[in-house]
Amino acid sequence: CHSDIHQVRDEWGGSVFPMVPGHEIVGVVSRVGSAISKWKIGDVVGVGCFVDSCRTCAACVQGEEQFCVQGMSATYNGYERKPDGGLDTMRPTYGGYSTRITVDENYVLRIPAGMPL
Repeated sequence: CHSDIHQVRDEWGGSVFPMVPGHEIVGVVSRVGSAISKWKIGDVVGVGCFVDSCRTCAACVQGEEQFCVQGMSATYNGYERKPDGGLDTMRPTYGGYSTRITVDENYVLRIPAGMPL
């Protein structure tokens, strides 16, 4: 998607540097938290344009996380979340061209076994 190039060039303004672009990605789960049962190491998964949101505001509850009142966490060029749900401007998100990416379990999509990639 050409939006990665727009962000890297800061053509839309507000780019966060240093930046590792890449959204709409496919990868393999390498680690899961102790409370996670939906995913296991080795699962092939996809990730879209964001990796987290507050999940509690009206927009998030309605499945419209892109309108999260606290700000959704973009796959890249955004910020990780604090324990209170707000954005942590000291911890930027890095996208699919990085060696690892952290994604909330609710923003991971299962890729069916045997699907050609």
